[in-house]
Amino acid sequence: MTQIKRKGAGGAMAVTQGHGNPKWTRDETLLALNLYQRLRGQVPGSNDSEVIALSQRLRALPVHQGAAKRDSFRNPDGVAFKLQNIRQVATGRGLGNVSALDKAIWQEFGERPELVQRLVDAIGAAVERGEADEMNVAAIDDDEVFAEGRVLTALHRTRERNRKVRGLLLDERQQTGTLHCDCCGAGPKASNLELALAGFEAHHVTPLAESTSGGTRLTDLALLCATCHRLIHRAMHVHKRWIGVAELKAFIESPA
Repeated sequence: MTQIKRKGAGGAMAVTQGHGNPKWTRDETLLALNLYQRLRGQVPGSNDSEVIALSQRLRALPVHQGAAKRDSFRNPDGVAFKLQNIRQVATGRGLGNVSALDKAIWQEFGERPELVQRLVDAIGAAVERGEADEMNVAAIDDDEVFAEGRVLTALHRTRERNRKVRGLLLDERQQTGTLHCDCCGAGPKASNLELALAGFEAHHVTPLAESTSGGTRLTDLALLCATCHRLIHRAMHVHKRWIGVAELKAFIESPA
């Protein structure tokens, strides 16, 4: 296993053994960015209490299903190095071996500390409630992950697939005569009721940064046809930000 030595805060030589550990995810990098922003760009050493607390939080995050979480996995030394990487992206000073993900996260969120804090709070709330465990987080493919990370993407999917809530939404739409896609306006595509309802899906309209409370209300949902639902999820992945139904509708209706 390769040992890496670099100067930490105060000139002390920190040691990390990172060989064999999985790559950092968006979720983990957002948590690290949040600490960097809260410390106003100061990078403490691995003995700092906040670095240790973040290390513990990262080790408990459900984003590496089946990974061998050895002692070196997201240990305080590794966290301190990640903070130095973020500082290098932010200021051009410090360590030079930054990842493409570090650069992307900084570009998307570096100047938005309040949003990052809300996302970190939402991630923590989802994990605490058990709405995002390792199994459903791992079920998210790489090309489906939203900018907010795997945990909140999994939470979004879990709430949308709640059969009881979807059933209540469909019942309401049938009673009010509004059984159509809220984006493209398409109505039922079959005369058979069961087949007609199968063409519609529930879409959770609450931005992921605001997903700190449990439960889903009908007012949290839009009814979309399967095509528009795939499109809005894909748009959020491609554009790396939250996209509402009205914006997707504008995308669809705008000339090419």
